[in-house]
Amino acid sequence: MSLRAALAASAATFLFAAPAAAQESSAGDAPTSDADRYAGSDEEIIVTAQKREQVLIEVPQSITVVGEQTLQRQQANDFQDYVGLVPGLSLEATTPGVTRISLRGINTGGVASTVGVYVDETPFGSSSGLANAAILAGDFDTFDIARVEVLRGPQGTLYGASSLGGVLKFVTNAPDTKDFLVRGQIGAETVSGGDMSYSGGAIVNVPVSDTFAVRASGFYREIGGFIDSIGTEGSDVEEDINDAKVFGGRVSALFKPSDRLSIRLSALAQNIEVDSSSYVESDRATGALLYGRLSQSQIIPEFNDVDYRLYNGAVDWDFGFASLMSSTSYGIFHQELLSDLTFQFGGLISAVLGRPLGLFQSQVTETKKFTQEFRLVSPESDTFEWLLGAYYTNEDSAIDQDFTAFDRPAETPATGLPLLGAAQLVSDYEEIAAFGNATIHLGPRFEVTFGGRVSRNEQSATQALDGLLVGGPSNFEDSSSSETVFTYSVAPRFEVSEHASLYARVASGYRPGGPNVLPTAAPPGTPGSYESDRLTSFELGAKAETADGRFAIDASVYYLDWKDIQLIAQINNVGLNINGGTARSVGGEVTATVRPTAGLSIGFNAAYVDAQLTEDTNPLVGGLDGDPLPNTPELSANVSVDYDWRMGNVAPFVGANLRFVGEQVAEFDPSFREEFGRQPLLSGYEVVDLRAGVDLGRFTVQAYVKNLTNARGRTSRFGDPGTLPNNAVGTGIIRPRTVGVTLTAGF
Repeated sequence: MSLRAALAASAATFLFAAPAAAQESSAGDAPTSDADRYAGSDEEIIVTAQKREQVLIEVPQSITVVGEQTLQRQQANDFQDYVGLVPGLSLEATTPGVTRISLRGINTGGVASTVGVYVDETPFGSSSGLANAAILAGDFDTFDIARVEVLRGPQGTLYGASSLGGVLKFVTNAPDTKDFLVRGQIGAETVSGGDMSYSGGAIVNVPVSDTFAVRASGFYREIGGFIDSIGTEGSDVEEDINDAKVFGGRVSALFKPSDRLSIRLSALAQNIEVDSSSYVESDRATGALLYGRLSQSQIIPEFNDVDYRLYNGAVDWDFGFASLMSSTSYGIFHQELLSDLTFQFGGLISAVLGRPLGLFQSQVTETKKFTQEFRLVSPESDTFEWLLGAYYTNEDSAIDQDFTAFDRPAETPATGLPLLGAAQLVSDYEEIAAFGNATIHLGPRFEVTFGGRVSRNEQSATQALDGLLVGGPSNFEDSSSSETVFTYSVAPRFEVSEHASLYARVASGYRPGGPNVLPTAAPPGTPGSYESDRLTSFELGAKAETADGRFAIDASVYYLDWKDIQLIAQINNVGLNINGGTARSVGGEVTATVRPTAGLSIGFNAAYVDAQLTEDTNPLVGGLDGDPLPNTPELSANVSVDYDWRMGNVAPFVGANLRFVGEQVAEFDPSFREEFGRQPLLSGYEVVDLRAGVDLGRFTVQAYVKNLTNARGRTSRFGDPGTLPNNAVGTGIIRPRTVGVTLTAGF
């Protein structure tokens, strides 16, 4: 979604449905090695993917862990930076804070998310299809993040709704009751053909006593733009319009009065302020840049401001026979945007109102979410381990739109006009669930993990429209829906040796259905609700490493069966969410790391994804049986090399990545197929990154180059004929060559 296509088609009965999912870009499935994962040492990687601490190699499912050192070394600050670190992960985002993520190709451009996002114990984003959740995934800055865990495949048993493709989990650094820490970082970078960027951050950890500690961190990033505004006639209006600012911080307090009880309170705040999206206008047929430059048509300045606020209280109490975990969370997502719609609708309103006018849209989206989860977890055992849980969430969401005219060419607010358009969609989502997970050890080397979850959700929604463009006030029926869903998982695991295992996993996931808000005059047969879509995964995998950790491999293959896919359609002239069509995804991922000598790490990651429809979609969606699912490269791969060594009291390091992203279908576009006989494609591309630095003890200096060859990888496409000047389409583009330096100091 974008500044132009401000409203997802879940609210298609608003004044204007989103003009073709605008400005979402896919950074692609571009994996790279994680130097933290297998470091040639005896250190084990601990994860919480199954809601208990486990060694990574012993978890019977496909997981990638991106550690703090890798995030820092590769300057991976946000989704677009580290999408390449995770095989099978795809991203659509040209605007920071407006992001769609998908795993293993599970994406059709719907309005509800297919990947769950967590910060520690706190779920982020709406589970509803009425709050634009699919394009508003939490793009949390990775400053002071301990690791990012990515769980591939459906996670419906432990993580519930909207985890069809998997779960992305940010794990923050906890307060330390032993050591005092102060660390700061500053940086600067320049992007080819654009503005300078600057960043700064600081971390402090204070062990107040042996049982109480506080950790706080804050960061600020000013990100230089590189796209120019050219009005609608190809003439300069403003350079580098896609500047952005990202700033925020976290505070966490840990109280641990005994080995059996810990209480952690945390708060997170992050603001993202963007001047414009990072799409460029391209030729509809060839994809060539219009005017031979990175530019877009814009009359008045656009903006997109996104705020995150998350609060969590977690209590872990060990009773001996089991530990009770309570997690209480409250989150607020708030977005304000302004989009210039002059080219799309300026001519229409000028003709109707008899004066030269432009048009802009302002929109406010907000979701407030309360969540409570209780878990009772057994101790580790060689025979039987279990987990029982209960979950409750309540969400209130609202989307408000206003459409306002301005005089041209003065570009001043137009006066003396009737209300052009206003819309509001208010929705509520409530869910309660019970779940369990257990592992039976059937011998010293064989175990079976199985689980189930029963979820019940109830939703309601109401909508109002008014203004000249919709013929005055419109009446809509209040709508509601409810459903009960069962999800499950079964995962046998065989330990071939102490350092190698084989596993299989069958699991299911779902996205909640919901109500459609219908006008009172909607014809009979117009569906008043839509059902959940379901996905079943069949996966085989192997994990192995040598005893000294110098070589490791993690490989998996899978088959995903997706039924009753949620789609956007128009029935009886009413924009709706509907169920229709099926799809499957077949593929595999492999990660291999070798450390032939001290300090040298060579990594290879690759993902193969063959995701396609197995039935035709609604004709207005434009997908046919056999069509690849959009924004999913069939093949992506990465080779990385990192080398560290010591020279006296200093430790230099160098590294490089070569990333390949294959060709992919951009979107389902029936008009393009009718005109050109195929779906629109995005060409594959390659990216080279370099880095070098020196660790001086208390200080570390690093220089880096991202996109060394200045590749212009196309990552998304939007725009029906007539949406942009000169019959152009908008295409997302990767950030041009960026050269930067950082200085880190720690005490």
